[in-house]
Amino acid sequence: MTCDAAGTVAAIRAVAATVAEHKVELTHLDRDIGDGDHGENLARGFSAVLTKLDALDADAAPATPGAVLKIVATTLISTVGGAAGPLFGTAFLRASTSLGTAETVDAAALVTALTAARDGVVARGKAESGDKTMVDALTPAVTAAKAAAEGGGDVAAVLTAAADAATAGAAATIPLQARKGRASYLGERSIGHPDPGATSTGYLLQALASAASA
Repeated sequence: MTCDAAGTVAAIRAVAATVAEHKVELTHLDRDIGDGDHGENLARGFSAVLTKLDALDADAAPATPGAVLKIVATTLISTVGGAAGPLFGTAFLRASTSLGTAETVDAAALVTALTAARDGVVARGKAESGDKTMVDALTPAVTAAKAAAEGGGDVAAVLTAAADAATAGAAATIPLQARKGRASYLGERSIGHPDPGATSTGYLLQALASAASA
């Protein structure tokens, strides 16, 4: 199985629906250890992405998966406040650059794109595993994606493995003390709460996996 531009657009629409569904939950999580705006910001960003995609006519429609992800990246960067815009925007932009002008994405290209996205977030946020950030979801996702691809998994299998690992990674942030971002100001009081960015990363990958498996 491979994924073309139309399939990528469908997957992004699934992501937007998932973000909207979990907006309130993510906002509550962020109120516990952050600014309280993560869910609202992310939902507003993906709503803007949908508006941008809907405004494109057939002649202007993105022709490649990379082009779709670039639209997502630039829209998130320009419309989402807080840390979410730059970090998620960077992730999608790095993934877009990784895919280049390829008309379809296979399992190997997907792993490369996920790795590029994770590395972009690390570079932008200066965070590493254990800091209680979205990196704690992305790093195990990349590891699981690589293993699935090396085992012969297709795009859906790779995304499912990545999503499950990211979700587990997000849950594993609960006992951690935040060392980066707004949550780090709380010190030990950040312990006992899941990181909102890691949680939303898990939701995004779950949405992509569901779309690829549909």
